[in-house]
Amino acid sequence: MAGTKQTVLNFLEKNRGRYLSGEAIAEKLGLSRNSVWKAIESLRRDGYRIEAISRRGYSLSGESDVLSVSGISSFLSSDIDNSKIVLYDDLESTSKTAKGMASTGAGHGTVVISKHQSLGSGRKNRSFFSPEGGIYMSIVLDPSHLPFSNTALITSYTAVSICKSLEKLANVTPSIKWINDIFLGRKKICGILTESGADFETGEIQWIVVGIGINFAINEKDFPPELREKAGSLFIPGEEIISKNHLIAEILNRLLSPSKAKTISQTSILNSYKKRLNMLDMTVNVIQKDGITYEAVATDIDENGKLMIKLPDNSIKTLSSEEISITFN
Repeated sequence: MAGTKQTVLNFLEKNRGRYLSGEAIAEKLGLSRNSVWKAIESLRRDGYRIEAISRRGYSLSGESDVLSVSGISSFLSSDIDNSKIVLYDDLESTSKTAKGMASTGAGHGTVVISKHQSLGSGRKNRSFFSPEGGIYMSIVLDPSHLPFSNTALITSYTAVSICKSLEKLANVTPSIKWINDIFLGRKKICGILTESGADFETGEIQWIVVGIGINFAINEKDFPPELREKAGSLFIPGEEIISKNHLIAEILNRLLSPSKAKTISQTSILNSYKKRLNMLDMTVNVIQKDGITYEAVATDIDENGKLMIKLPDNSIKTLSSEEISITFN
């Protein structure tokens, strides 16, 4: 029954919003009408909104957005192994879990997703607000499986992949704040955290875990007061035009599909990343490790995706561990 239910769900996901009779679904999938009916009833019990209208048939509601491996798989490229996707209702941190899995042998393409995180984190161990309504996932990458050799570009590669996914599916124009934040207008809707594990003796990177947190459909009033001016949401709850499953699959397709990787180059990544940066030619505040700040003009990025700035004396400096803040006019 589990196989039948997933087959029916995949079919409904691919035809979301269309009405199809039980007879048509059964014929298309090579199932009995009774099996189709049982699968649909089981999916309804799982929380899926499947509408039924006499003489028109069944339709997966556009408002139905139950996060599931089968739902993601229905949009996933056929060359990605969906058995490596694990989904949880709640975790402290998807990256913490993914790093543990990577250190014990989980391979390239392992994906950890959680509907909620209690201890989500960003750069420099800052907390990342992670309520239900967001997308929280971490992906294990093997450097030898990447379409480029410069691992310093992983964050840039991920940011570009997320932006392209949003542009394609949500019809929005996101931008990137160096180094790892995705903005919609003046508010951050996504953060990326890249971590790695190396061989102690050789220093060679063994695995990389990329954590992604997207404010998919969260009421901005639910953000903590200190975040409301800075954090935004991709959609207003109830007004989503795509599902979380679809967006997750699109991002995974861009990051993990071998067929898509053939068209990726370091130059194309850097060009796409630079085109979407929202602070070039602007005055930014640079924040050093010791907390001291100073102003500079963001001018460019180098071959490793690091930000180049022009200081008041017109000298050029390349940032690495520093952070920046920007003020929109």
